[in-house]
Amino acid sequence: MTTPASLAAMHQAASLKKQVIEALRTAILEGRFQPGDRLVEREICEMFQVSRTLLREALSQLAAEGILQIIPHRGPIVAIYTAEDARSIYELRATLEEMAGRCFAERATEAEHKALESAFAAFRKASRGKPGSDLLLVKTAFYAALTAGAHNPMLEDMLRMIHWRVTMLRAHTLSQPGRLAKSLGEIGDIMEAIARRDPEAAGQACRRHVMNAAAIADAVLTAKEAERDRPVRKRGTKEPSARDEVAAAPPAGEPRLARM
Repeated sequence: MTTPASLAAMHQAASLKKQVIEALRTAILEGRFQPGDRLVEREICEMFQVSRTLLREALSQLAAEGILQIIPHRGPIVAIYTAEDARSIYELRATLEEMAGRCFAERATEAEHKALESAFAAFRKASRGKPGSDLLLVKTAFYAALTAGAHNPMLEDMLRMIHWRVTMLRAHTLSQPGRLAKSLGEIGDIMEAIARRDPEAAGQACRRHVMNAAAIADAVLTAKEAERDRPVRKRGTKEPSARDEVAAAPPAGEPRLARM
């Protein structure tokens, strides 16, 4: 029989799991863990004072999002995306977002146009600072507004399926010199086409924006693959622990997670 006490315990466990997921996700997206870095379950359990069962549920969620990979006999590592992976993801993303731009220009309400304008304004404001999780979040909010105004639930579901994979790649591209300014200009083109209610121009602007990002991701990941083929650590050096990385300073505006 379910009791109030058991319901409270279930709620507390769900809340704690969400905290662990968000803390690890933020640390990875901000680059405090690098692709291929191993997460030591014991260290994370001790840090958050959670059971191994709860932690593994959190890690499974991050693996489903494409942020982690679970390697047999090794455990969870930060997902490694190859240039080939990126090409596949961006090819799909270009098609989906082109459709989102077209549909938004055709179907969005006045309220949805205003919501998109507000999201773009927030992105412009965030772009004045250093690239990081805050910038990724506001750009995610822009695309959420775009897909909501497209009024195509299946399209929205498909974009949601690749959301965190795209965000992982976006962390690589937006940090490249000059890319953020170009990204703002490209999204400005999308906004202008949408303001004219021009589906063809809006769709093409969305595709162009994605393919420009794809070209940068391809170059960055190809270079990283070449670098990974060379030894990167001297004998006797120690890898940073999960405790060190997750306990680093929290993103601006977010409180440090308390031990529970």
